[in-house]
Amino acid sequence: MDEVLTGRQNLVMFGRLNHLRNAKARADELLERFGLVGAAGQAVSKYSGGMRRRLDLAASLIVAPRVLFVDEPTTGLDPAGRTEVWNAVRQLVDGGTTVLLTTQYLEEADQLANRISMLKAGQVVAEGTPDELKTQLGSDRLELVLADPAEVPRVVQLAAPLADGEVQVTDVRISIPVRDRTKALVVMANSLHEAKIEPEDITLRRPTLDEVFLHLTGAEVAA
Repeated sequence: MDEVLTGRQNLVMFGRLNHLRNAKARADELLERFGLVGAAGQAVSKYSGGMRRRLDLAASLIVAPRVLFVDEPTTGLDPAGRTEVWNAVRQLVDGGTTVLLTTQYLEEADQLANRISMLKAGQVVAEGTPDELKTQLGSDRLELVLADPAEVPRVVQLAAPLADGEVQVTDVRISIPVRDRTKALVVMANSLHEAKIEPEDITLRRPTLDEVFLHLTGAEVAA
């Protein structure tokens, strides 16, 4: 992008470089589509990071490609800017464009991708939908945090009938693999109530794509 030009002028320039007869109309259409109408007359040098990325995406759609390659679009952006770009990518897909997105942020892949390929040293180590990849790591988990360490053995005993695998205990945190997440939560909550045990926290959690990646690649988290 030319930072001296405005957002609209940049898009019109790209339209003319692509020999569009209606370059101005196409620029206005894309500014509307990406929520940049209010900033269309501002120099790009005054745009935030999220606005710049949205303008980049708009420029890439000047000729409405069927497939768009997007390389790490949110690197260096704050949470607000990242959300802006995520919404823009969703709009692209909703409009019929196939987006091939590369990212190191697996939360981003989880939010945006219909299908994911995980790479290690340039080789595909896993491929599938986000849910398919997560199931490779096992069951959902019911996690409890107790106020009293003395209650841990009793809660582990109560959790045993629900566990779909090994129950993990770390200090006062208990992690229980479960198959039927909703039923397990209800049963565990009732069992705790009957035992007069009140946990500080009880939540259901699915494996994250970060955990899947670390498991599949054998990578270790630095201390």
